[in-house]
Amino acid sequence: MQSPYIFNIQKFSTHDGPGIRTTFFFKGCPLQCMWCHNPESQKYEPEYMNEKDGRNQLVGKQYSIKELVKQAQSDQIFFDRSGGGVTFSGGEVMTQDISYLEELTKQLKRTGISVLIDTCGAAPESSFKKLLPYVDGFLYDLKFLDTQKHYKFTGVQNQLVLKNLQLISDSGGVIYLRLILLKGINDDVPTMLNTIAWLKNNCINIKRVDLIPYHDFGRDKYTKLGRTCTQKFEIPEKDRLEDLKNLLEAAGYFVKIGG
Repeated sequence: MQSPYIFNIQKFSTHDGPGIRTTFFFKGCPLQCMWCHNPESQKYEPEYMNEKDGRNQLVGKQYSIKELVKQAQSDQIFFDRSGGGVTFSGGEVMTQDISYLEELTKQLKRTGISVLIDTCGAAPESSFKKLLPYVDGFLYDLKFLDTQKHYKFTGVQNQLVLKNLQLISDSGGVIYLRLILLKGINDDVPTMLNTIAWLKNNCINIKRVDLIPYHDFGRDKYTKLGRTCTQKFEIPEKDRLEDLKNLLEAAGYFVKIGG
């Protein structure tokens, strides 16, 4: 069993699923999304970030399963009162050692802690099958239905992403579908209508759709890592977000703007 690297443990999170949550951010992702606001999540190995004071901060630390369960249990009173729990995020958690994730999930569930997984879907189908019996839902980041756009902006094609979304739905898993919106690229009405049609045609069962407007909060991280920043997009207009929300609601979905 290989312990993955974690680059952040965020307490009292309210944007990674229902209720108050503790989010474990796992390091490493097969995608290279050009809008990524956590570039320190992309590589699987530890790396240094050069801080403003000139110090180098090591990003990435290994934790035992026992240590992470203890971290979660310290917040269990907040989970119980708010309907929250733990979220595994990243990077892409589903590409980590599946035996480690399975055992971590089982131990959290034994203590009565809810577990959600934030995923882009670009991970082995077998990994989803292993964790489906133990997790309470997936925050599923669907980037683009269009294969060419998906490859252009993430560096990876989307066939596996769509296949795993279908798998989770067919298996009865809970799905919070997350759609990041980039002005002039995928915030148009035809793109949303195509997305709705695909979901309906494939009988994808969605608990909620989160419309997440692009932001560039992580720009300084690229400089600290010595990389070229790829966050060069624009934020969709508020009226456009409302229009897309109305389209989804008319199709029968419960929709939230923001994560």
